[in-house]
Amino acid sequence: MPPWLPAHLRKERPAAPLRGYKLAYPMVSADGAEGAFSGVTIGRGIVYRTVATAVCAQGAQHSSPSRWCDCGFYCVHSVAEARALACDPDYRYAMLLAVAASGRFLRYERGLRYARQRVTAVWAGRCGCGRPATMFTETGAGVSGWRRLAGSCAGCADGRPGLSLDGFARLLDGPPVLPDGAAMPGQPAGPPAGPALDEVDREALVPVLTAEVALLQARLDEVQRQLARLTQPN
Repeated sequence: MPPWLPAHLRKERPAAPLRGYKLAYPMVSADGAEGAFSGVTIGRGIVYRTVATAVCAQGAQHSSPSRWCDCGFYCVHSVAEARALACDPDYRYAMLLAVAASGRFLRYERGLRYARQRVTAVWAGRCGCGRPATMFTETGAGVSGWRRLAGSCAGCADGRPGLSLDGFARLLDGPPVLPDGAAMPGQPAGPPAGPALDEVDREALVPVLTAEVALLQARLDEVQRQLARLTQPN
């Protein structure tokens, strides 16, 4: 902790993993034996399984997430925020995941950047025609050893080989894979119980966010000093 921050500031230590939501692409291994996910932005080239630990997408050796890098897993507070992100054309064929986030984490305006996660549920999303996806088909994209899939309805699949939602769930060996908007089995809606990201101890959160603001202000002050030094006449 920088010496100019108050020493008494408490770190958040949730008693249980925090619940969040994110977008990801469905992936299947080259031999068809395993299912996994890949990120939709900077982590697009990294494939991760149902239980995973973040690594730096830039190839650095530091632990993720780092304050000085944009690496780590990301999730948002609510299903509504995740669905809003899915409206972006760049993420059109991404799935919605519910995750339990744990380990080191950093807050940002919409959610968390964090070190470890367990995927607790998967929603297959919609076909390109707008109907709920009932299967997955290959997109022709992927990374070494893994093929990227996309959700499709039976009509748009038009006889092409596909993987059912239950079939993908078996390859994941863990979370259920559900049609778009469906509730998890045995629950009224959403993922299993657990504190949401915006339900943590507010008294503990205030000093942490205060420290984050102080850190950002210190960085800005340093940039301004460097800029002033570089622009001073000789």
